This record gives sequence, C-alpha cells and structure tokens, in this order.
Amino acid sequence: MPRSSRRIRPAAVATVAAALLVLPVTTATATTTANSPWPGGSAVTNADGSNVLGGNMSGLSFGGPDVLWAVKNGPGTLYRLVRNGSKWQPDTANGWSSGKQLRYRGGNGDPDAEAVVATPDGVVAATERDGDNSKTSALKVLRYDVSGTAKTLSAKAEWDLTADLPKVSANDGLEAVSWIPDSALTAKGFVDQRTKAPYNPAGYPGHGTGLYLVGLESNGMIYAYALDQAGGKYTRVASFASGLASIMELEYEASTGKLWAVCDDNCGGDSTTLAVDAQGKFAVTATYDRPSGMPDYNNEGFAISATCASGTKQVVWADDGNEGGHALRAGTLSCG
Repeated sequence: MPRSSRRIRPAAVATVAAALLVLPVTTATATTTANSPWPGGSAVTNADGSNVLGGNMSGLSFGGPDVLWAVKNGPGTLYRLVRNGSKWQPDTANGWSSGKQLRYRGGNGDPDAEAVVATPDGVVAATERDGDNSKTSALKVLRYDVSGTAKTLSAKAEWDLTADLPKVSANDGLEAVSWIPDSALTAKGFVDQRTKAPYNPAGYPGHGTGLYLVGLESNGMIYAYALDQAGGKYTRVASFASGLASIMELEYEASTGKLWAVCDDNCGGDSTTLAVDAQGKFAVTATYDRPSGMPDYNNEGFAISATCASGTKQVVWADDGNEGGHALRAGTLSCG
C-alpha cells in the first residue's frame, strides 16, 4: 500500500453489524515490554535483481523450498518467484514472467492485493479495496487457481468480510493473511470464541482443513475465520490482539506453532510471535526488533522458509518502497 512513511494511522471506529455473527470488539495495543533482538542473523542482503519487481510489493508466502508467491497492488498482480542462487526472480514459464493480473470472481475490478498465502485450498490473497473504486473500503479474501497459463486470473472464490470487520478508511484495511491447519489448532486446545468451547472443525462444514487469519492495518487486530470453500459464506471464530499498533503481515511457522505478526516502518519494523496459551487463546509470546543490519524499510511482506539448514531458515521481507531498486531482502531465523 503506497503511502508516506511515519503516517499516524486513524483509530478504528465502531463495528458494523456482523454478516453471520457478532463477537466482542477489541482494539489491539502495542506491547510495552522491552523488545528482544532479532532471533537470527543480523545481516540482510538484497534478494532480487535491481528494479525487477518495482514498488508496491506487499505480501509473501513460500510455496515450497524454491517457490515464493508475492503480490503487489496498482494494479493487483500475483508473482510466482523462483530461486536463482541467492536471488528470487519471476518464473519465466506458464505466463508468469511479468506476474499475472488479478480480478475478482466475476472477472472484473482491480483487487488491491496486500497479502498472500499458499494453502491446500489454493493461493489466497487479501485485499483492502478495489483499485477501480479506490475511495471505498472493500475487505475481501480471494482464492485463485494458479495451475494454468492465462496471464489474468479471476478469483475462484470470494469472501467479503467488510460487514464483519470494523469500519476503516479505504487505505487502512486488510494487510495480512495466513492459514493454520485445524490439526494444529485442536492439538493446542484452541478455543472457539463463538461457542466458548474447544474448537471443533466439524462445526464448520465445507471450510476445508484450516482457519484463515487476517490482519487489519488500522487497529493491529487479527481475525480468524472459517471460510466456506464454495465462496461467500464465512464465520468468525476468534479475534485477538497482535501486540502491534498496526499490522502488515501474518506468517504461520508450522515447525514451532508460532504465528508471526509484522509491522512496517511505522513501528520500527517490529515483529511479534503469538501462540495458543493455557486458556486456549492466542497471546503474544515475544516482541522482536528487526535485524540490526536492516534499515527501517517500509516492509509489508514477510515469509519464513520451512527448510532448516545448519540451524537457520531463510526469511524474506518485501519492501513496498523498493528502496535502492530492491523490493526483496533476505535474512535468517534460528530454526528452534
């Protein structure tokens, strides 16, 4: 989402009526405890070619050891990036060389794609507005089939969460999306806030095998949904604070069971980790500084590789500002 750095974001206002249910409204507050140093290497390196991807890069999600999905807005575009040595570059096969333009389910519009996650259901993007109607908030989640060669992708399923989320300005909406498998949630005793009982996936027929989590930029809150995979229908299962005043990215680290929340230069590049606590709720477990070797870029994307080598994993950040002609930077995270 292009914007001036250090902009003070407006507070979220009262919620509107929920589409299917209403859960208690909470506003996130930033943690007040001292940050911990970044739990990995201090150095970061440019991870893309000079001026290859350009500005407005936002969400990232690993699709495998050598595949990285990325989205940008203006126009909404999905990239399939492949590893080339220490760099990531657009895939040159199947029409991906310049990315693929995104459309809503009806084949229309310009989704302001701010976040992406690769899931068993498909590649899923979160958007905050339609670029063809940029003054109106439109908080939607879109699922795409990425198997073909067409250079334009229309969503195969669409969920409009606008009525179920706090009313926000058009440029302060959904900036983050992640997915957590049901098996991980039930193993940790995650509690469904709607039923006030341990989460039971069978209570949400047709939702697939996990919950989708979205992050709202304006208030730093995270909302968990069961999305009917036929499209349209959804149920909010929980909402909880990220520990950050504003949120730009969510990333579920399956090997540790941690949910990462990431802020941009408005929070000095801080990240938090969250986990299900003894009461069955997601709670902040740590707050981290950005790596000391990385300037305070306008990072809106963050992804963690599942591959551990010599005690570390690769992590990649996406810089909306394309500082120095580079949109991607890579670093390391300890595997533990």
